[in-house]
Amino acid sequence: MLIPIIAAIALASITVLEKIVLRKKKIKIEAFQLLTFLSAVIVMLPLLYFFWKFEPEALQMKNILILSLVIITAVLANISTFYALKWEKVSNIEPALIMEPLFIVMLALIFSFFTTGLYERNFTVIIPALIAGFALILSHVKKHHLSFNKYFLAAILGALLYAIELVISVLILDFYSPISFYFFRSAGILVLTFLIFRPKIKNSTQLKTYKTIFLIGALWVLYRVSVYYGFLQLGVIFTTLIIMLGPVFVYLFAKIFLHEKLSWRNILAAIIIVICVLYVTLF
Repeated sequence: MLIPIIAAIALASITVLEKIVLRKKKIKIEAFQLLTFLSAVIVMLPLLYFFWKFEPEALQMKNILILSLVIITAVLANISTFYALKWEKVSNIEPALIMEPLFIVMLALIFSFFTTGLYERNFTVIIPALIAGFALILSHVKKHHLSFNKYFLAAILGALLYAIELVISVLILDFYSPISFYFFRSAGILVLTFLIFRPKIKNSTQLKTYKTIFLIGALWVLYRVSVYYGFLQLGVIFTTLIIMLGPVFVYLFAKIFLHEKLSWRNILAAIIIVICVLYVTLF
C-alpha cells in the first residue's frame, strides 16, 4: 500500500509544479512536453541497468500495436491536458482533470468482462472506489462549471485518454519491468512529439525553469513506476483508489505552502476518500 501512497504524493507535487511552469513561465505546450519526457528518459537511463526487463512476448505484433496505441494515446492526452492548463484557470477545469480516476475504475470494470485475471472485479473495492471518485468530482463542481467551453472539454478528453492509456497498459505490463515499460513509453512520446510538432526551445527560458521541468520529469517517473507496480501487485482499481489520496495531499500542500483556504466541500471529499481507503485496506 505504501507504493500507491508515494504515487499520490508524487502526483500532487506534479500538479502544483506543472501549474507553476505552464501558467507563469510562458513556455509553449509542445516544448514543455518535449522537455518533460526528455527529463524522464534521462532520469531512467541509469535505472535501466538495475531494473531492466523485456520479455520476448513484447515483440509479438499485437503487443507492439498495444504499446504503439499507449504512446499515441499518451501524446494526445498530454497535449489536451496541457492545452487546458495553459489557457484556462485551473479552478475552472479542475472537475474535468480529476475525472481520470473515475474513468480508470469504470474502464477497468468494463475490461474485466473481456479478459481474465488482469482487472479485478471485487465489488468490495469497486464500490468504495466509485464513491471516492464521485466525491472527488462533486467537491469541485460549481455553477459556472455547468457551461462547458473548449478548454473544459479538452481537460475531460485528456483525463479520458490518460485513463484509456493506463488501462490498456495493463495488457502488456507483465512483459516489462515498470521502469523499462515507462522508458519505452516516454521515449516513444519524446520522438513523436519532436517529429510531429518540432517544438522550439527559447534561449530566454530561465535555468530555474529547466530545473523545475527536470524535477517534474523525475516525479513523473516516480509516479508512473509506482502506479505500474501497484497495478501489477495490488490491482488496477485498488491502486487507483489509493492514488485518489493525491488531491488530499494537494489540499494539504496548498494550505501549508500557498496559504489557500479550503472549502467545506474539499474537506468533506478528503474525509470520504480517506474513509473509503481505510474501509478497503482494513476490511
